[in-house]
Amino acid sequence: VQLQASGGGLVQAGGSLRLSCAASGSSFSINAMGWYRQAPGKQRELVATFTTDGILNYADSAKGRFTISSDNVKNRVHLQMNSLKPEDTAVYYCNAWVQYERRAYWGQGTQVTVSS
Repeated sequence: VQLQASGGGLVQAGGSLRLSCAASGSSFSINAMGWYRQAPGKQRELVATFTTDGILNYADSAKGRFTISSDNVKNRVHLQMNSLKPEDTAVYYCNAWVQYERRAYWGQGTQVTVSS
């Protein structure tokens, strides 16, 4: 499975960005996809995920502001981020979970910077 993320950038506080991630390769084997982020000096943390069963999961910091969606359950996932805050500044990573391999795949990361 290969993941290609896009859509990061610089935005002012209160603005919006939309991240996209395209899966290729053995994307039929994906059981869940989502987004994580890592700010400087901090551990990588979950932002939002969904499973092929339709189960959504959001970090508390993302609830009400971010929305995860998919064009095709196992091909492309988006993260619409609204009302961005400076504390949302981080590198955002696309993630895919393949259950039969018990393995997580990661995209290359895309920088999101929110200025105050």
